[in-house]
Amino acid sequence: MLELWGIVIVFIVCPLLGALPLIAWLTQAITGRQLAQIGTGNISVSSAFYHGGTLVGILAVFSEAIKGIAAVLLTRAFFGEESAWELVALIGLVLGRYLAGKGAGTTNALWGFIVHDSLAAVFVLLLASASFTIVRSRQLAKFGILVLFPLIVALLHYEDPARIVAAVGLAGLLAWIYKQIPDDLNLPVEEAQKESQAAFKFFRGNQDILTLDDELDAAVVGQKAARLAEMKRWGYPVPKGWLIPPYENPEPLIEMLQPSELLPFVVRSSAIGEDTELASAAGQYETVLNVTSKQELRDAIARCRSSYDSQSAIQYRRDRALFDAAMAVLIQQQVQGVYSGVAFTRDPITKQGDAIVIEALPGNAVGVVSGRVTPEQYRAYVFETDHFTSIQLEGQGNVPAALIKQVAYLSRHLEERYHGIPQDIEWTYDGQTLWVLQTRPITTLLPIWTRKIAAEVIPGLIRPLTWSINRPLTCGVWGGIFALVLGQRAVGLDFNQTATLHYSRSYFNATLLGAIFRRMGLPPESLEFLTRGAKMSKPPIKTTLRNLPGLVRLLLREFCLSLNFNWDNRRRFVPALSELGQEPVENLDPARLLARINFILELLRRATYYSILAPLSAALRQAIFQVKDGEIDNSQTPEVEALRAIQDLAVNARQILAEFDPDKVFEQLAQTPEGQEILNKFDKLLQRYGYLSEVGTDIAVPTWKEESQALKQLFVQFIQTNEPPKHQNRQGKSKRNRGFVQKRVNLKGRVTEVYSQLLAELRWCFVALEQVWLKSGLLEQPGDIFFLEFEQVRRLVESFEPDFVEQLQDLVQLRRTQLAQDSQLNPVPLLVYGNNPPAFPFRTTIPVPDHVLQGIPASPGQAEGRVKVLRNLQDVADIDQDIILVVPYTDSGWAPLLVRAGGLIAEAGGRLSHGAIIAREYGIPAIMDVKGATWLLQDGQKVRIDGYRGIVEISNDLRPDLRAE
Repeated sequence: MLELWGIVIVFIVCPLLGALPLIAWLTQAITGRQLAQIGTGNISVSSAFYHGGTLVGILAVFSEAIKGIAAVLLTRAFFGEESAWELVALIGLVLGRYLAGKGAGTTNALWGFIVHDSLAAVFVLLLASASFTIVRSRQLAKFGILVLFPLIVALLHYEDPARIVAAVGLAGLLAWIYKQIPDDLNLPVEEAQKESQAAFKFFRGNQDILTLDDELDAAVVGQKAARLAEMKRWGYPVPKGWLIPPYENPEPLIEMLQPSELLPFVVRSSAIGEDTELASAAGQYETVLNVTSKQELRDAIARCRSSYDSQSAIQYRRDRALFDAAMAVLIQQQVQGVYSGVAFTRDPITKQGDAIVIEALPGNAVGVVSGRVTPEQYRAYVFETDHFTSIQLEGQGNVPAALIKQVAYLSRHLEERYHGIPQDIEWTYDGQTLWVLQTRPITTLLPIWTRKIAAEVIPGLIRPLTWSINRPLTCGVWGGIFALVLGQRAVGLDFNQTATLHYSRSYFNATLLGAIFRRMGLPPESLEFLTRGAKMSKPPIKTTLRNLPGLVRLLLREFCLSLNFNWDNRRRFVPALSELGQEPVENLDPARLLARINFILELLRRATYYSILAPLSAALRQAIFQVKDGEIDNSQTPEVEALRAIQDLAVNARQILAEFDPDKVFEQLAQTPEGQEILNKFDKLLQRYGYLSEVGTDIAVPTWKEESQALKQLFVQFIQTNEPPKHQNRQGKSKRNRGFVQKRVNLKGRVTEVYSQLLAELRWCFVALEQVWLKSGLLEQPGDIFFLEFEQVRRLVESFEPDFVEQLQDLVQLRRTQLAQDSQLNPVPLLVYGNNPPAFPFRTTIPVPDHVLQGIPASPGQAEGRVKVLRNLQDVADIDQDIILVVPYTDSGWAPLLVRAGGLIAEAGGRLSHGAIIAREYGIPAIMDVKGATWLLQDGQKVRIDGYRGIVEISNDLRPDLRAE
């Protein structure tokens, strides 16, 4: 029983003891300063000395020493002297210290270890003191102790393996913490409390000379140097370089380097805040070339540093609301370039297309960036698949084409390394090696807006009313999910900027989402991985561990998702939908319609949460348990359920109709009692699934209840085929694994039903309101209401504003014209760079190697047929098994058309999109995410699709009637 209490002390009391912020309390009580808000933000002994002075520092040492001693003595009372449990207690103490106070816990561990094993502590301190006095390297001494301390424990106590393991664990924890938090001893000595400066100078030791071979922190040495070091680690050729951090004495480095005429150096700025996504600071700071002597090097460093405080640089930072920080100085070996230049991985002028713009000339890169010489300009297009790489080049000049292609290839891969953010790259070629001198984001092309995923969430042309409702709902839910994980790290992120409209289509902010996922410790492509089955890189382990509490909170939400939805469904959704169904909207006046709309929107706020989290949860479980798409039963998905019901009804109708005319099926059924029963069941089915539409998330699109022609055509086609309903054989992973995934897929289907029903009810309210205004003359034609934003609708209902009413028709007409103009845009840009894209984006050539298009394999099988391009859902009667449908996107309302085709190609979507699910259920080969499919492929063109590999093989063979066109 005594040892049980000892374990409680070790694992609960010690971490809580470590978490006590005694240093913070002492510093605030004596000086009024809050350590967490100044300097490095650490609450440590060194920060107490630095910001509070000698008295505060000494008290901090005593307070932390007492903690370490107390932890050991408390543990000793339960486990006896020199037990391994004493070191485990110190591990708990240090961990609590780090998690709660952002301190390393060195003082706690030191004094605790002295009490635990005095002999070993004396050996460690003597060797550490001697080595630091001789070598004067703080880093070497700090990490040397962590190696020495468990080694001495092992030598003195080789018979006690538990103690050795605990010592290694404590040393490993301290080493990991040292890597996670900034060192207060790196702060400028001049800004420390005067009485502490001498001690700081001593304990700082000789500063280690930083090089581009080190892992550099952009917050200390600036983004330029940090990126060059990063590229060097990745294996890119970067000239050798050294760093002088802000406020550091450059003399040790000057003494070490030997500049000469044969080995000149270049001195460059690497200011904190330079070359970031917020500001490039191009041309603001001094760069000195051809440094050939120590004195020239000394002068160049001084010139570079002084340029940070130049009037133009200060004004530049003020104009962009950037804080004054500090500047590191980068010294590199100067490459004698034969050809040099810059490369923009996206065109910064047109802000569109896939062209890499390359400017080049003989000599070094200064001539290009200075603007004094007109360089040769080239445009390159890099097309790459798993088995094919093609580089097309536009432009001619004196620079070898092979070199320009090499620059293009390197540039595109660097952009991919930096998460698709367009890069401005300086390069030089010395006759043997293509060197990277610098890369930075093209700030004018940020943020990047993407149609990927957005084209699935809310596809097609979007009207103002739909967007004014959907955007706050979806952005609000996503913001809540991100804030749940990030906690305080979410401060400064504007989740309302997650999505926007360009060309009347929805786009997601890829730049913001990437930054959010990186803050969460997840790869920037995480959302694409979960929703579309794309490949995902390994997450950065440090950030993931930092966000572990938030990720655990999110996983708890996921674990309780079904329970929470069942509760809300019983208490909110089912009663509300029942109440809405009992009161026809046609009987309500505008005020009551608005009240009904507000009621539905309140329900949608909660339903949107489930509509986002349920598919993500299903995808996450499928990825974890490695359950294949074909092993999942989607029968509870509304569109699949509706299709199965129609197919069953068609089988019964075929038994009644021995002979029939496809154009008169419904008339023939009405002639017999059995046929009338079939028609009654069809009407009930239409009422049951009438809430579905071409775009389930767009309230401007009519529902099946309003326009049922496509459903009737599908019913007739099922009668014609006279095939029994298909039932897939679900086999593969263990039943238990499939069960975990299937539960979430079933939940997703139920959530989709509720969410779609609420959106349909919302649409019907607005349609009823529009009818009132059409009769009164406020609006002129059906559909006008969807060209108003929701707040404008609210204003018209709640108050009569003559000026607004007078402008109403002009506003609606202007927006109608814009939508009509945007509808002619083809292809729709997949990516938009910056907040002000060109009004009329031009078509960019997409290289098609060997007439093959690549996409995401979404439904297995192979099919060959003629192309039919549909850019929106329309009445198409001639779709059969010989037709390969090519569409921009798929939603639940497309199901009646999809099941009639022999194959499916979609520009947007992934394995979990509506089209992919329908295709798998009915055994139709399908390929999603085929870039530019609706304009690269032509009606009547012959194609062969492979749903296993995601490949579309194109033939130039057109039908005879199309060749003459």
